[in-house]
Amino acid sequence: MNLAEYLDFTTQIAYEAGRITLGYFDTGLQADYKQDQTPVTAADRAAEEFIRSQIEKTYPRDAIVGEEFGESSHPGNPNRWIIDPIDGTKSFVRGVPLYAVLIGLEIESRIKVGSVYFPALDMMLSAAEGTGAWCNGRRVHVSQVDRLDQACICYTSVQHLIDRNPGIWNQLSRSVYMTRGWSDAYGFFAVATGRAEACLDPEMKIWDCGPFPVILREAGGFFGSWKGAEGHMYGEALACSQLLKQKLIDLLRE
Repeated sequence: MNLAEYLDFTTQIAYEAGRITLGYFDTGLQADYKQDQTPVTAADRAAEEFIRSQIEKTYPRDAIVGEEFGESSHPGNPNRWIIDPIDGTKSFVRGVPLYAVLIGLEIESRIKVGSVYFPALDMMLSAAEGTGAWCNGRRVHVSQVDRLDQACICYTSVQHLIDRNPGIWNQLSRSVYMTRGWSDAYGFFAVATGRAEACLDPEMKIWDCGPFPVILREAGGFFGSWKGAEGHMYGEALACSQLLKQKLIDLLRE
């Protein structure tokens, strides 16, 4: 299997979808709200329609699951594309440039290719299994900080952490050097590129994290559950270096 071919394709369509979103960005675009009260815009729909059309044309036998248009399955095919056309729609509609296009390729239940594009920042983070992780043509690695009291921890919502376990936020904020609400894809990007040491999210859909298991793995880190199981299917996410993984798992257990 030629993962380099998949990576080139994934990176290209993430870039092109991102350029579509820029046509809507910071224009006063209004959001609609889905049943779960999460926002969706014309930009989300247009970008996902484009990504799906390119996958269907190039890999017609592959399954696809996306945030806006659900899943199209192909029984017996081990390949499934996981799409979030705009991760961070709440940021997007407010003109905050930290939103991203996420595309991951799952092969036999394991993410082996992934691309994350931040259109407003023009930054592309990508990886395929065995190739390393790359950002705008430069190899990236997780931080080598090995102490929690020197670590920067990112999160999406303090309230979500408190709802999960009221003691988590107090324990976390007392144990680490700094916490920052660099949320959604940007928090995981920060970990993969060594800008932060960890990112936590207690509520995670698969399209919110499709590319990240392979990207963190290739950057020398970890992406998975709060109990330390690697992958994207756990409904929660911890991204960190291997140096801090067990320390964070122990902290979250407390």
